Amino acid sequence: QVQLVESGGGLVQAGDSLTLSCAASKVYARWLSMAWFRQGPGKEREFVAAVSWSDNNKYYADFVKGRFTISRDSAKNTVSLQMNSLQSDDTALYYCAGGGVAGQKSSDYVYWGQGTQVTVSS
Repeated sequence: QVQLVESGGGLVQAGDSLTLSCAASKVYARWLSMAWFRQGPGKEREFVAAVSWSDNNKYYADFVKGRFTISRDSAKNTVSLQMNSLQSDDTALYYCAGGGVAGQKSSDYVYWGQGTQVTVSS
């Protein structure tokens, strides 16, 4: 059974920064791709960013506009999301996901974490 655990969420003010982390189970040494999705109150899950594990290619949703950075650590089997200049509409439950293709659809991923809450006050 694959386990993904997110951490780093919290309550911040607009303009602040947060870094989210996702840790994979120790028994799994490789991933083809990992990604971050988010789901705000009353909204559907949406793509945020993805990274290809083998070549470190990165992909971002258009709304990020240079504010977020996804990074991988192959040695620790972790992926992080550095979020700068946070806004109120960034408030959401952020999910880590793993799969074979670094796509932008939730169906591109088969492994999901439990989510970590990010709340941004104005």
